[in-house]
Amino acid sequence: MKPVIGLAVGRGTGAELADIFEQVLNRIVSLYGTGVEVVRSPRTYHSYVSLKAEEGDVDKIARLTDEDVVHYERFCREQARLGTAAVFRTAINAQSLYLVRQRLQSVKVERITAGDASVLLVRDQAQGFYTGENQHSSGLVTRTMEFSREVTEKILRFAVDRAREEWPGEGPDQVVMAYKFHLLDGALDDWVAAFRDRHGVHARLFQPDTVNRNMITHGLADRTVIVAGNEWADIMHVVLLDRFGAERQENRCTENVYLHPELNGLVEYQTVHGSADDLEGTGTVNPTATVRAAAQIAERHGGCRGAAAAVESALAAVLDRGIRTPDLGGRHSTGDTVTALLDSLESQLRP
Repeated sequence: MKPVIGLAVGRGTGAELADIFEQVLNRIVSLYGTGVEVVRSPRTYHSYVSLKAEEGDVDKIARLTDEDVVHYERFCREQARLGTAAVFRTAINAQSLYLVRQRLQSVKVERITAGDASVLLVRDQAQGFYTGENQHSSGLVTRTMEFSREVTEKILRFAVDRAREEWPGEGPDQVVMAYKFHLLDGALDDWVAAFRDRHGVHARLFQPDTVNRNMITHGLADRTVIVAGNEWADIMHVVLLDRFGAERQENRCTENVYLHPELNGLVEYQTVHGSADDLEGTGTVNPTATVRAAAQIAERHGGCRGAAAAVESALAAVLDRGIRTPDLGGRHSTGDTVTALLDSLESQLRP
């Protein structure tokens, strides 16, 4: 029986990237002699730009946002119920996305290599100032959000368990938590202290600016897990990639895990870059992150061992030939780049 992969598509360049994802995924599994079934969500979800283009008032935008939230949450729940291996999603409007992440208790996971140090970034997407509901009155937006002990402990348990998978036999050396905890009347301090005492994990809370100062001064220590609220991690993700991972966000894909018990740990992959509405229809969007997502899904969920490394080699070969999209200083179209990549990949993997 073929593994099933979910596919959710947003506006902007989402349709183009979704087609590339399917093309690359199908080529990889074909070269490995395996197969997957891709199940696409029937709804195309809004980006922020497409919502604004509707020329509606605040109430209309809120209604369309809610429709996207209800539909995408239902899609994820249904895929989890059916045992879908993973979901690939292109970028959608942030308010819709974070409401789903809140309800399904999502974390984003990113492993970053900094010299000899390996660091795990676990981004808390399930609570905090990015999540919550909006209420509108004349000239005023009131946003209500929450933190909870249950979700905080669930995220910490996930972070520690994932670190033990990443570093077998060793686990995390330390867990650094970057939160604006001074705004929470000591509640977050108490929850973390109780978790630390109960599980014997070296977890400490820091203000985000303190984490930044320590990284600038001392770098990143090996086997550090950074558990961070969105307020810090959203901004610092691209900085960490640039400073320590030698990467650009346009080239990067990442992994989200849903911790709600009804989702059974459903994994969702996405590009780190946004919907790039300004590039829609130009054929110039950078496909690298989407290609990498297809390779990771093929390897982790499609039985294609070594696919991610093979794709990295193919990407390097294409760059060595000077084939790249305009954002990387090249003159090639998205289609030309993908064609060259698949040719390179096929020469590596076909006997």
